[in-house]
Amino acid sequence: MRLGVDIGGVIIEPADDDADTSFFGEHYLRTPVVAGAFEALATLAAGPFDEVHLVSKCGEDTERRTREWLVHHDFHTRTGIPVRRVHFCRTRPAKAPIARRLGLTHFVDDKLEVLGYLDSVPHRYLFRPRAAEVARHDVHLPLVHRVESWPELVTALRGD
Repeated sequence: MRLGVDIGGVIIEPADDDADTSFFGEHYLRTPVVAGAFEALATLAAGPFDEVHLVSKCGEDTERRTREWLVHHDFHTRTGIPVRRVHFCRTRPAKAPIARRLGLTHFVDDKLEVLGYLDSVPHRYLFRPRAAEVARHDVHLPLVHRVESWPELVTALRGD
């Protein structure tokens, strides 16, 4: 089994433009990790998943910030997920060919739109979605399992 995980909103807390710790502000390295993410990913990377990959859609500047954030928070050591398993693309639909190429069997994203593109991934998880985004893409809801926390996600993943 191979797991794909989005980064923004799933591992890194969503941006709060008013906060000193906004990922898009001057102090982006202070942006907090989503509670329980590192511990859960370390557990999942140790089994049942053969591979865990991060797949993120962003621009070049955000990719650079994300890579720096992962290093700053010692992500790779703490989770056991190597740098070579971090993948970036520039559009949301571009996650689909990455998932297909990697043979991902499970995927976690906070965007229902993205999960709708991943037709090669049989197990899709919608993580702490925003209501407005769900309303815009609700046709995809029957394709996903909705989860609100990392502990809930780990339980669901182990059930698959």
